Amino acid sequence: MGGILRNDRSFSSGGAPSPKKARLGSFVDLSRGARESSAKPHVLDNGVNGRHANPNEDVELPKQKTNIICTLGPVSRDIVTLEAMLRAGMRVARFNFSHGSHEYHQETLDVLRMACDNTGIFCAVLLDTKGPEIRTGMLENGEPVMLEKDSRVVLTTDYKMKGNAQTIAVSYPCLARDVAPGQTILCADGSITFTVISCDAKKGTVTVNCENAAKLGERKNMNLPGVCVDLPTITEKDRDDLLNWGVKNKVDFVAASFVRKGSDVDYIREVLGDAGKTIHIIAKVENMEGLDNFDDIVSRSDGVMVARGDLGMEIHLEQIFLAQKRMIKRCNEAGKPVVTATQMLESMTGAPRPTRAEATDVANAVLDGTDGVMLSGETAAGAYPVEAVKVMAGICREAEAYIDNNAVFQKLMSKQTIPMPLLESLSSSAVRTAHKVGAQLIVCLAKSGNTARLVAKYRPYAQILAVCIEDPFDQSWDAHAASRRLLLCRGVRAIVAPASWRASTEEIVKDGEAAAMSKHNDLTVNESKNLLQNALNAAKEMGMVQTGDIAVGVHRILGDSILKIVEIQ
Repeated sequence: MGGILRNDRSFSSGGAPSPKKARLGSFVDLSRGARESSAKPHVLDNGVNGRHANPNEDVELPKQKTNIICTLGPVSRDIVTLEAMLRAGMRVARFNFSHGSHEYHQETLDVLRMACDNTGIFCAVLLDTKGPEIRTGMLENGEPVMLEKDSRVVLTTDYKMKGNAQTIAVSYPCLARDVAPGQTILCADGSITFTVISCDAKKGTVTVNCENAAKLGERKNMNLPGVCVDLPTITEKDRDDLLNWGVKNKVDFVAASFVRKGSDVDYIREVLGDAGKTIHIIAKVENMEGLDNFDDIVSRSDGVMVARGDLGMEIHLEQIFLAQKRMIKRCNEAGKPVVTATQMLESMTGAPRPTRAEATDVANAVLDGTDGVMLSGETAAGAYPVEAVKVMAGICREAEAYIDNNAVFQKLMSKQTIPMPLLESLSSSAVRTAHKVGAQLIVCLAKSGNTARLVAKYRPYAQILAVCIEDPFDQSWDAHAASRRLLLCRGVRAIVAPASWRASTEEIVKDGEAAAMSKHNDLTVNESKNLLQNALNAAKEMGMVQTGDIAVGVHRILGDSILKIVEIQ
């Protein structure tokens, strides 16, 4: 498999494109509308679930399938705002440990869990580590300094020194060893560009030319494009955050910053230990080394975040779209959840509406195949946190209405190896069956959630209901945590099945819940039948299906793979 950023095309000797090269990019069928009808549809016609067919804002459209991750901060830590964000579509709450103390984040988490209890809406918790960043140091008098264009500046690795317009401290000890004359150094989110003139490894200094005039504040981030930095996988602060806050609070996901290779993910699992073995690790790929080792990172992680902030500093601007599309595509093929992040609705930090480019950016990420889209400053410190979630949900829903789900399925199937693993075969068959019979719902009876994740991989048109089953005989099992870990998978709606669902309604009415349950200690074929029927009843109450709809049930019981087609009564 070629590199993420490789963008060559194969041509025959005659100059025509080789038919063996598959087209890269999204799975959208741009000719779909034209083929379905001889009369051209309206430009905005987007099917029965699109806004054009439902111009009334009061009409309740289907919930978006793409998951929305919201960063919590000063403007989004009170219970009223959090409840509104949950109702608007927030499914994962991000706690950014680049800022705030354990006590501060604990207060926010406690309020979030109260909001979830009040609304009855599940919300997963994601701990985003600070990671091994490179930053500039403190400045004289604590005031920003003005750097002039074409001025000479000395970067020193003596981080205790207080800098000025002539000398700036840098936190990376190996700076003078790892950069070379002619290389570029970016600072403060790329607002300042330095070109290396000379390096003195003994003194730990690098002399640079400032390419543009700009004001530099204290502790600004720094990027070294093209340099394989010699930094630890996680810092001591990260270790403390993971063990003394993340594991303690049983978070669902850890977003590991600056993952550069697959072994970084393995090391983080070791740090989490047995106490954190159920926590899923989302690898943030933020530099060229991570792109070079992308396939290895995907195979060892539980998901990937396309972190376009730092990544955009490490690669050429014109390559960012290519990295995003390729990373999403490879995660889709591997069946690993992928999140697209950074400045998606950035202007909504201060405005009630996003820019047109931002709206298109969110939609394109959905069309690319992302499982989740993330809001950062928009919900952490912006003026319109709830509105940002609502706007993003609407954009996702409209983009999803345009996707040709069957084309996506066929594309993904063409990438799978034969013979397929049994669970993969079962899951893909469930999606194929749902397409053929026009099912509105796929129900997965789950414990680990692997079946539901694989069904979601094949992007069915039908909604996916993952039923996480309580096990009263396994005290170590947490069905609620299992359901929350599914909240990064596109199209999955998870619920927890009480143990009583193992018995039929007739048995409970006749014998009472306790007596009926005593007959169903083991999960056998009969119990799975009861669970499926109770799940369908719940789906009907939730408005996911109605009488006459078709549902597909899929599960594994006692080693047997079972797929059922059921008409809703």
